Amino acid sequence: MPVTLIHAGTFWDGQSNAPLGSRDILVKEGIIQQIAEKIPIPADAAVIDLSDRMVMPGLIDCHVHITLRPEMMGSFWSFSGGYKALLGAEALRKHLMNGFTTVRDCGDMDLHGYTVRDIKMAVEHGLIPGSRLINSGHMLSARSGHMDATGLLSPDGKGWQNNLADGPEEIRRVVREEIKWGAEWIKFAASGGFASPADNPVDVGYTKEEMESLVATATQYHRPVSAHLHGDEAVRMAVLAGVRSVEHGAMASKKTLQLIEERGVFLVPTQYAGVRSARFADSEEYWESIGNNPYEKMKMRMYKDILIENAKNLAESKIKIAFGTDMGILSYSVNGALEFGEMVENGISPMRALRAATSVAAEMLMHPELGTLAPGKAADIIAVRGNPFEDIAVMEKVSFVMKAGTVYKQA
Repeated sequence: MPVTLIHAGTFWDGQSNAPLGSRDILVKEGIIQQIAEKIPIPADAAVIDLSDRMVMPGLIDCHVHITLRPEMMGSFWSFSGGYKALLGAEALRKHLMNGFTTVRDCGDMDLHGYTVRDIKMAVEHGLIPGSRLINSGHMLSARSGHMDATGLLSPDGKGWQNNLADGPEEIRRVVREEIKWGAEWIKFAASGGFASPADNPVDVGYTKEEMESLVATATQYHRPVSAHLHGDEAVRMAVLAGVRSVEHGAMASKKTLQLIEERGVFLVPTQYAGVRSARFADSEEYWESIGNNPYEKMKMRMYKDILIENAKNLAESKIKIAFGTDMGILSYSVNGALEFGEMVENGISPMRALRAATSVAAEMLMHPELGTLAPGKAADIIAVRGNPFEDIAVMEKVSFVMKAGTVYKQA
């Protein structure tokens, strides 16, 4: 791999409170070797001139579903694992072109196989271009819970899913199966949801004993745990059980948000998919524009006020927020960077939103080589025209993408 020297007009390292001025970045074998105001050009170096742009770490989306699309909801069972793998390949290419050099898949939607693991292998072996993929396996769920898709079938259809588990013993078995087939995180549905047919966001998916069994089993295998959560009671129970990340947390009370903060748990709010829908809940035109899911529309109208209030309370908290979009629930015709604007709209500062997608996301994922630009870090580097600290919308127009020292996009 050749040596590359990048001239950055403005540089942000993923941690500082503001951009740091112009810098040169020397990259070799996929790793940042040196960052300085001026670096002599090595004889064998390829030079990339980004002197008219702001350079920053590659973005991290901590909550995506690459094998899902909104239009699949009504015909979920008719898509094969092979077709879902093709959807995943398309998704990872789009993420990468939008500046997301790393994504965490938060629920393999092949409920009979382990397709996300195979897509991850394809990226790592160079068979397809795409974002670095962190695999959470399937979203474990109680029967009748948020990820029990058999509710879309006739009662005598006898549908089978590999992610359903009830009781501590069955939960332990399924957690071990997920780990056997490549899960780097364990994800479970601790509450009901909005887009699903058979549950309610305030439902609690598992008992205290079941949650503790799940977390204990994952911990024995050194796997962190994330939980799909909306209702306040489920959020509190999951945090006390020991999860590392709360996904959504859309209806947590101020008291529960304080518990999240005190425990140092990360929260991935996915506000473009959630709070935005709450704001437009009464608009039929809005629901038609995003696929008109009848379950989600009904439940959003029921709980819209508490979602909007929760977003305000989250912005006022000191919780460690990590960036996530819920792409897959959102259409892949959407640029996930719209999440930045939604976060800022809901009171989160541009600096906090940018850190959420870089240094804080890397901390949550326990990948210290990612999320910041410094010597010894992975050469995941993007560039934008403009200053996102002043206009967060520039994050929707990433013009340069390098992942692990390889350039994938250069306008």
